[in-house]
Amino acid sequence: MTKRIFPHTFYNPVTFVGAAVAGLSFGLIVFLMVLDLLATEQKPYMGILTFIVLPAIMIAGIALIIIGILREHSREKHGHPRDMRLPRIDLNDPLQFRAFVLFGSGGLLLLVLSAFGSFKAYEYTDSDRFCGTTCHTVMTPEYTAYEYSPHARVGCAKCHIGPGAGWFVRSKLSGAYQVYATIFNKYPRPIPTPIENLRPAQETCEQCHWPKQFFSEKLLKNTYYLSDEHNTKWTLDLLVKIGGGNIEAGPTSGIHWHMNIANEITYAASDSQRQVIPWVRSRNAEGQVEIYRSTDNPVSDSEAASMKTRRMDCIDCHNRPTHIYQVPARSVDHVMSLGWVDPSLPNVKSVAVKAVDAPYSTKAIALDSIRATVEEYYRLNYPAVASANAAAIGRTVKELQRIYSRNYFPEMGVSWKRFPDNIGHLYYPGCFRCHDGKHVSDDGKVLSRDCNTCHTILAQQFEKGGVRLSLDGVQYKHPVDIGDAWKEMNCSDCHNAQ
Repeated sequence: MTKRIFPHTFYNPVTFVGAAVAGLSFGLIVFLMVLDLLATEQKPYMGILTFIVLPAIMIAGIALIIIGILREHSREKHGHPRDMRLPRIDLNDPLQFRAFVLFGSGGLLLLVLSAFGSFKAYEYTDSDRFCGTTCHTVMTPEYTAYEYSPHARVGCAKCHIGPGAGWFVRSKLSGAYQVYATIFNKYPRPIPTPIENLRPAQETCEQCHWPKQFFSEKLLKNTYYLSDEHNTKWTLDLLVKIGGGNIEAGPTSGIHWHMNIANEITYAASDSQRQVIPWVRSRNAEGQVEIYRSTDNPVSDSEAASMKTRRMDCIDCHNRPTHIYQVPARSVDHVMSLGWVDPSLPNVKSVAVKAVDAPYSTKAIALDSIRATVEEYYRLNYPAVASANAAAIGRTVKELQRIYSRNYFPEMGVSWKRFPDNIGHLYYPGCFRCHDGKHVSDDGKVLSRDCNTCHTILAQQFEKGGVRLSLDGVQYKHPVDIGDAWKEMNCSDCHNAQ
């Protein structure tokens, strides 16, 4: 009789199944750990599979081993015979040999194909297409905007989850209600931006964008068209003061001073979208603290303490780094500057913006209405232009339909109006949430709203006027004469989403 390695109670079907499950799970864990170590980049789904799913299965297998052993002890105690014998396989028997080869080869092939198929399935669940279309069909607006964004080649999971299993589990737990809402059609329209549940920018954005190396300036050339009959063109050249960085690498002033690792900016917002900020605290490298309170909405330190405060990071300004819904006026300016929409068509800027930004109930109706609106406008008001420039008008319609398809999703209630973008200050409060000239410290220091704080206007030119140019900066001239009102009110008060 062959000597057995383990106690006799180990030899039972339940324990054997448990041992097989535990052994296979352990082997897969080791395999995936090696695969993860050799991979050029970490994958969140790999972490959850390796360190949570498979260990749970392995523990279940170990539990089966213990249950089988305890069951055999119980059977012995109650006097049940136990003489488990494994089936005998005689490979000298031609029938048994053929059956063994057939089932062995088939089982091995099934195991290889199952492993390959499972891994490909895992890879697909880690893909952007799975996130944007298969799994999150209600996220079509976000996925479309993502495909045309500056981060279109950065995987969804890399920003929304990041490396490691911990944040994967946290993101899925926080999204448990979303699964229910999707299945039972209980989700809001539009889907709100998940501000509260985002991973800190230091663990996502700053893996590529290193704040310590933010410094110097950047030239930004903007082309605009007025909403008049001649689509008057005007340009603005800005020297944007990127700033930030560290004293060894360059100047630490400028926009990214807020993100300089030696400084700490904390604020309290009174709304869920962080658009109204009545209280700001600044701590510099020397540890000096200054607190600024809005004169329009004064908040005491005790009231601020009861509010949810937040240390400023990348996404407080770059709050839509990927899922960007472009403002129609800016989109039309862009295609006009490229010549894709002919600026010589009378009133094309005004007509285009109104056609794109009108309320529509469905995308199909919108695309058809944009075509009808543009064509009818020129047929009724400029029949000679409509006849002579039919091709240019047709190209205009196609460009406007593209703009609409990328930025408007009426079935989900999505448009630029519902998602404030905090970069700049033309269409949303943006910088002026704090730098509105109304946030004052106890000693009278004001958070400036001076244009030159963040950028210098190097040149400004109108189509029928000379260029105003100075390396020291020129004073901004509003394209429409509104006196000094632009100095006293925020840009978004007129150019807003309402």
